[in-house]
This record gives sequence, C-alpha cells and structure tokens, in this order.
Amino acid sequence: MIIVCQKSLKRLKINGIALFPFILICNPEDKKNKVLINHEKIHLRQQLEMLIIFFYIFYVVEYYYWVFKLKDSYKAYQRISFEREAYSNEHDLDYLKKRKLWSFRKYL
Repeated sequence: MIIVCQKSLKRLKINGIALFPFILICNPEDKKNKVLINHEKIHLRQQLEMLIIFFYIFYVVEYYYWVFKLKDSYKAYQRISFEREAYSNEHDLDYLKKRKLWSFRKYL
C-alpha cells in the first residue's frame, strides 16, 4: 500500500480512492484518518482477490446496472457490493485480519 496525496481529487468531490497498489487521498491530513484508510485498504484487498482488472470490470458493470435500475448515480454507487462491504466495515480496524476470501459476495 502506497499512500499518495492528490489534490486533483477535490474536483471529483472524493476523499480517497484505491487504485492498486495506491491509495490516493485528497488532503494530506487524511493520512491519519484511520477509517478512510481502512475503507480504501478493504478495496485493495478486493482488487487483489479479483486479480485487479476483474475488480474494475465488475465494479463498472455493477455501477451501471444500478444506475439503469435506480436512475440515480449516487444511489447506484451506494449499492455496489464492494462499497457496501467497505462502508459496513470501515470502522472495524481489525476487519482485514478476520475477513474471509470473497466477502464482498454477501453484499451482492
């Protein structure tokens, strides 16, 4: 995991994003935000499990499925299984130690 501060993320209105092997964050002080970093580390684990490229393919397909179904891009983002797993467990800083393989499937 390599944490990089990328101020250009402000235009996207996001605090952080995981692009294996990097976690890109908007604000330098977010390097100390354990919840945000844990959320992004969960995504890194998901990406590894799906051999990285399949994660991105599945993420985009699932996102557009929900956009089509819900007609709302933010609600679609919230319904993505990868995001649901990460948001549900971001406060549990030990989650990755006990997380089972392919755990995002229970959020489908």
